[in-house]
Amino acid sequence: MFKTFTLVGIFMILGLLASGQTMPVNLDDLKFDSPTEQAYWEHHTVSQDHLSLFRAVHASESQDSKKWDELISVLDKKFEKKGKSENFIRTIFEKSHQNLFKSYEKHATFNQMLNDGRFDCVSGTATLGMLLDRYGFEYDIIETDYHVFLVVNHEEKPILLESTLRVGGMITSPSEVEKYIQAYLPEEKGNYLNLNQRIGSPDILDSEKTIFRKVSLSQLAGLQYYNDAIMHFNEQAYRVAASQLEKAHNLYDSDRIEGLKDLAIDQAYKNLGVDLKK
Repeated sequence: MFKTFTLVGIFMILGLLASGQTMPVNLDDLKFDSPTEQAYWEHHTVSQDHLSLFRAVHASESQDSKKWDELISVLDKKFEKKGKSENFIRTIFEKSHQNLFKSYEKHATFNQMLNDGRFDCVSGTATLGMLLDRYGFEYDIIETDYHVFLVVNHEEKPILLESTLRVGGMITSPSEVEKYIQAYLPEEKGNYLNLNQRIGSPDILDSEKTIFRKVSLSQLAGLQYYNDAIMHFNEQAYRVAASQLEKAHNLYDSDRIEGLKDLAIDQAYKNLGVDLKK
């Protein structure tokens, strides 16, 4: 695949990347864990509010949006002064770390981040993506085998945001952006990813470089459900895993999601004698 590229080449690669497929959402087909989770989905369906989708996993009535609202208030004031600039992108990145990204923890959910500051690459990238959307920036979210990050296209210059790195996580040098992306490009010798390993680690193994594609915020929310489903799958709670994967698949028609869903259904029948197809 792509091995060397210039500044123009970076954007060519991002432009050529296939995007994940989104399924039409039918709420009647889904089993929700709580009325609060269902309310978040219904709100997203009506308003296309991505925040609702990310708050839907392990939704709680007592969970408020105070920290999120405070961050928005700070950034709105900064935007009035700095406008749509590289400096403001840095402000988004730094304020997100100051206000929300307190401690990195693999597979932490968006609600855990709002509650106590635990975050991972999915919840961190979701935060940065929604904020960039709010202020009108163009960007691409990149999904790899076990990690996600985003690249902002600002004035024809790529700016890479690696949410898991408080220091050095905003990469503005085109050569450094190239170096970072190069490390994640698929290898011909790469083996297919482990379906029951969650997304959340920036660590790279050559044998695990098989996925490199653009995803939307809705699809990223699907990957958060996928992560949660893997936790239940590994605990042999196959019915719950299959339910979470059905929601994930409604948001993101992905081979990895569909594959694990089929595996959960198969394991439920083999190990528990439960037919989840009924």
